[in-house]
Amino acid sequence: MTQKTLAEPVTATPPQPSSDPAPPAVLSVRDLRISDLAGGREIVHGVSFELTPGKTVGIVGESGSGKTLTCRAALGILPPHFEITGGSVEIAGTDITTLTQDRWTELRGSTISAVFQDPASYLNPSIRVGAQLAEVLRVKLGLGRREARERAVELLRAVHLRDPELVHRQYPYELSGGMLQRVLIAAAIAARPRVLIADEATTALDVTVQAEILDLLTDLRAENGLALVVVSHDLAVVAQLCDEVLVMRQGEVVESGPTRTVLRAPRHAYTRLLIAEHELYGLDTFRTPSATEAKEDV
Repeated sequence: MTQKTLAEPVTATPPQPSSDPAPPAVLSVRDLRISDLAGGREIVHGVSFELTPGKTVGIVGESGSGKTLTCRAALGILPPHFEITGGSVEIAGTDITTLTQDRWTELRGSTISAVFQDPASYLNPSIRVGAQLAEVLRVKLGLGRREARERAVELLRAVHLRDPELVHRQYPYELSGGMLQRVLIAAAIAARPRVLIADEATTALDVTVQAEILDLLTDLRAENGLALVVVSHDLAVVAQLCDEVLVMRQGEVVESGPTRTVLRAPRHAYTRLLIAEHELYGLDTFRTPSATEAKEDV
């Protein structure tokens, strides 16, 4: 696989004219409001975005800006005392307020899934990696033992682990951070979800491994039409991967739009501050139009 640095701009293929109607949204968040009932205050103020198959939306902002709460609401796993108090979230056209616990269990992993920071926290250290993947496959897809094992190895190969048979037999503590994150992605896509939320999924990784994980997510989107929500405090990650970006601060979206537009012509002072802080990581390259694009803009 060709390595890219985070500074390397992503060149998108220009969309071709089509008479086909736009595909329906797989995740739709409209004017979402989340409150801390214990504290009696609203924490997230009117977040909206829509995901169609193959689309990637980035959410950036400082710690405590409401990024993770927004995603946890979409997954139906808000912390105690937190509750959706306004707006709506729909998964594949279904309002999540109508979902029973059994229906939620069915949807998580098979329609919407997630990868979080610190993958070791989500894997049982006393159970081999392959057995944990196989369990997901047996529960979600109803596979038998042999078929689940074969599919688990295929998944480990799909996330570009060099020796999937070996990794299948290993315990989580025997793997590096980058390998663990790949295993967690394999588990997240095991039941072929339509939406994957990556919440600070590359934060703890070094730059080289981070670039490899971003390449992997790009491949999954291209090959399977996977829709992605990428949560990060790092604008360079969003610049490489996302079609659109939401900039959050203190629970509200202060700016949103196509990623290139927001990064090249930010309107809000906070967005400009984030960009200034990240220019050392190559965003200046991303924000500078190529010769071809410059001609197109004329």
